[in-house]
Amino acid sequence: MEELVIRDADVVDGSGGHSYRADVVVDGGRIVSIVKEAADAGCQRPKARRELDAEGLVLAPGFIDMHAHSDLALLRDPDHSAKAAQGVTLEVLGQDGLSYAPVDDRTLGEVRRAIAGWNGSGDDVDVDWRSVGEYLDRLDRGIAVNAAYLIPQGTVRALAVGWEDREATPDELDRMRQLVAEGMEQGAVGMSSGLTYTPGMYAPDAELTELCRVVASYGGYYCPHHRSYGAGALEAYAEMVALTREAGCPLHLAHATMNFGVNKGRAPELLALLDEALDAGADITLDTYPYTPGCTTLVALLPSWASEGGPQEILRRLADDNTAERIRHHLEVIGSDGCHGVPVEWETIEISGVGDPALGEYVGRTVLQAARARGEEPWAVARELLLKDRLAPTILQHVGHEENVREIMRHRVHTGGSDGILQGAKPHPRAYGTFPRYLGHYVRELGVLSLEECVAHLTSRPAARLRLPDRGLVREGYKADLVLFDPRTVDAGSTFAEPRTLPTGIPYVLVDGRFVIEDGRRTDVLAGRAVRRSPR
Repeated sequence: MEELVIRDADVVDGSGGHSYRADVVVDGGRIVSIVKEAADAGCQRPKARRELDAEGLVLAPGFIDMHAHSDLALLRDPDHSAKAAQGVTLEVLGQDGLSYAPVDDRTLGEVRRAIAGWNGSGDDVDVDWRSVGEYLDRLDRGIAVNAAYLIPQGTVRALAVGWEDREATPDELDRMRQLVAEGMEQGAVGMSSGLTYTPGMYAPDAELTELCRVVASYGGYYCPHHRSYGAGALEAYAEMVALTREAGCPLHLAHATMNFGVNKGRAPELLALLDEALDAGADITLDTYPYTPGCTTLVALLPSWASEGGPQEILRRLADDNTAERIRHHLEVIGSDGCHGVPVEWETIEISGVGDPALGEYVGRTVLQAARARGEEPWAVARELLLKDRLAPTILQHVGHEENVREIMRHRVHTGGSDGILQGAKPHPRAYGTFPRYLGHYVRELGVLSLEECVAHLTSRPAARLRLPDRGLVREGYKADLVLFDPRTVDAGSTFAEPRTLPTGIPYVLVDGRFVIEDGRRTDVLAGRAVRRSPR
């Protein structure tokens, strides 16, 4: 007898088609049968060792978070309710060009310092891997939800070239090609870049094109955080489209939006650019989160020249008064490349987390608010915080536009990605609320998407981009990564005031046919594993 039958569920199967009522039978981690309209038809109903009454609940494929920063959190916190409670059954890690594989002893320490604001110092995680394959093997020991991995181009460049702003030598480029090929062979699904973060931003287009050729040869995709979401946003999008067309590599645009005052109401221009490329045969997808503020590290705002050489050099420059004044001028007057070519508006920069608890007074306040309270200039406060906290502060950037968010989420190649940073005392609520917010706020309350459309955006579309042949749909033979939610009550509990509040209306989540959320509570099941690239 099979393990589980989910009775009388309203199945929204991820295809975008109409829902239907069915009994769904799960066994051995897979969906083994779907009996539609079983009760009404009077047919023989399937039996199993356990029956779950799903009356009034929607059964959908588990949600796929196309942009996650849980690289260490999955190992540090086995509970991982931040994502499991949202119905997320698969996260894509290695984002924005910086992560923890491939590394050597030198670059591991550098990367730990560079992205402490995303993942913490990492000192509380036994990093017993160096290669992509070894990291995936570590995930295979058991994690809360499944995870796929993108090779981080910035980490690759740090390993082969260093943190200097210069072109790679032919030998260094060969070494980067080799590292990317090895990562793809070991199971990565593609490559990411952070082209406003060092050292990835130092790579010229020709270098990125060569690496994308390697990714494409293995059936992977390129996921860039491109060179500007501000003053040069449209040009930056066009650059990525042209680069990947040249390389013959599929493109997935990370947290694709149009931010800052210069881009208010300009989402239709971005979508027209993408539609033209799609109609000409380009393979493009994108992800967004359903919020207006962004989130990054405070140090990321600095001009690229101030970050050359890595974290220690940044701290040295910040400590020097003359150099610090040059940094201020670039930030406040010119508009640094780290701040997307837009002069920083300190009233939009909210401190969301610090590494040193002694600096907790800054959390929840904008840099301008903290400066006024201290009777100082904003840059003086930001500089002191960077130095005292060793570059660890994370920030919210209140620079988005609701009309752009809604316009982009309607697009035919849109998928969902939380960009969830779990560090800090007051993280962005998207880390805990992205997927239920889509279903509650944008589907039920605003009607921006239908329920069937939205579920497809969060399930089958990302599964297709990841080339996963047995995920993303409720189909016989598919993996039993499933979520049951109440469409009348599902909603994000997280807010900017209380960002770690779990969602409502999602009582059951299954990974590999096992309950990770049951009756609204996290179980002790660790059914997640690394999801490796499918062979071509």
